Amino acid sequence: MKIQDYQQNKPNFSLFDYFQGKTRGWGMFQDRGGNLKRQFVVDINGYTNDQGQLVLEEDFVWSDGEKSRRVWTISKDGNNQFIGKADDVIGEAKGVSAGNALNWKYDLSLPVDGKTYKVRFDDWMFLQPDGVLLNRAKMSKFGFNLGEVFISFKK
Repeated sequence: MKIQDYQQNKPNFSLFDYFQGKTRGWGMFQDRGGNLKRQFVVDINGYTNDQGQLVLEEDFVWSDGEKSRRVWTISKDGNNQFIGKADDVIGEAKGVSAGNALNWKYDLSLPVDGKTYKVRFDDWMFLQPDGVLLNRAKMSKFGFNLGEVFISFKK
């Protein structure tokens, strides 16, 4: 997929505008065989800090009762390009948007059963009418598909 393919799609997605204030997301992880492994709800508090960066405080509640938190700090890096950082992101996330779409690529330290793995994410978001944001992220390790995360966001 190429971000330019979505240039004409509406409604236009503005990352900094969409995530201001409170947002809720409902998601699930499916393994490479399509088996549902985990579900979650995420509550996000978004705001712009004094440096003009978007801060996203994400609080997850997983279907097995686990709770987790990720705090993103996102900077604009030119026209429709972004850099994101979080404690479990290795290096920087690189994002680019066009039309109703945003694509993130990043490596994440993912804890599983007492071990931590470096996993690659290719993350696509698509804004729909009525403020619904759909998110599909493909996860891979060494180029091999591990599964996908699907999230639906609503203001």
